[in-house]
Amino acid sequence: QVQLVESGGGLVQPGESLRLSCAASGSIFGIGDMGWYRQAPGKERDLVANIRRGGSTNYADSVKGRFTISRDNAKNTVYLQMNSLEPEDTALYYCHLIGGWGTREYWGQGTQVTVSS
Repeated sequence: QVQLVESGGGLVQPGESLRLSCAASGSIFGIGDMGWYRQAPGKERDLVANIRRGGSTNYADSVKGRFTISRDNAKNTVYLQMNSLEPEDTALYYCHLIGGWGTREYWGQGTQVTVSS
């Protein structure tokens, strides 16, 4: 069984920062892309950023220049550094991982990020 354990969400004011972490554990192998999605109330789940095993990254236009995704392959962990947070960033953030050499997909349980003054 594979588990994705997220941490780092919370309530912050506009302009502040948060760092999300997601660690994969269990019978997991062949990890490929890792990433973060988010879903605000009443909206669809959208990609925030993802990172390939080799380190190449992709970001949603709305977070470019503010968010940075990184990973530690030895720890099966992906991070999302979020700076200059805006109220529009408020959402439930989900960790996402492709494993089994591209044959399996895993999701975390979600961590809430709220940006409000």
